[in-house]
Amino acid sequence: MHIGLAVHGTPFSMGLHPASGRLAIRPLQLMDQARTAGLEGVELPIAMLQGEDIDAIARYAIEQRLFITLETEGYDPIRLQEAIALATQLGVRTIRTFAGGARLGGDRRPLAGRWQPFLQTVLKGLQETMTVAEQAGINLTLENHQDLASEELLWLCETIGSPYFGITLDTGSTLATVEDPLDFVRKLIRYVKHVHLKDYQIYLSKEGYYLVRCSLGHGVIDFPSIFQMLSMHPDTTMSIELGALEARHVRMLSDDFWPEYPPRSPAQLANNMHFILDHAQFSGD
Repeated sequence: MHIGLAVHGTPFSMGLHPASGRLAIRPLQLMDQARTAGLEGVELPIAMLQGEDIDAIARYAIEQRLFITLETEGYDPIRLQEAIALATQLGVRTIRTFAGGARLGGDRRPLAGRWQPFLQTVLKGLQETMTVAEQAGINLTLENHQDLASEELLWLCETIGSPYFGITLDTGSTLATVEDPLDFVRKLIRYVKHVHLKDYQIYLSKEGYYLVRCSLGHGVIDFPSIFQMLSMHPDTTMSIELGALEARHVRMLSDDFWPEYPPRSPAQLANNMHFILDHAQFSGD
């Protein structure tokens, strides 16, 4: 396993938040931060590479023995193929994207009645991209970005059926689709190619619960167990990406939260609720 640094968990110190008053960090600076912290690589958003000398970044990564994961979004084949071309130039092995469609916190209500057609559109876009990804020898991975549940990610992996397609596992976002993190990982472990290391604390609400950012190891995620499962996949890359500045509200007790989710048995729901209640804090802002 190889651990690197992402930018989105620390938007103020990285100068990405408009209120930070700092210049946005540049790729070589991020790579130097990773080296100073004793890490092995970086995750670079495509937007951060605009106007940069791509060849120089690629050379610096080789010189410093750092891996690069490329970050994009969406499932449009044209956009993804452009990311693959850039990844080839950078010497990148893995691209991360996400589907979207839901609000953060697993809220699918914006696509009420249209979730299944949306998933079919996502599948089609990814399938059209995979021929190019396979020819380039680059992994295309889809993140559980508080949108898709484990059942849907498993369906996509099995349907696409390519050794170059897989999952970017966000350890904290497993909770946004009301799933036990370890159960989530067990279902998808053979498809995990990249990981976002993220932790959350849980606070109960009248509608469900909040996911609140915290330092890794100070929340509810069982990292030793996850690392043990991932130890069978030593080439897996990881990026430290702390939770968002704003709490994510998972409104799983609202009447209209569940209709677009895959069917789950009472036993599954009970197991997931046991995890939440066992780890939740009952008071606090």
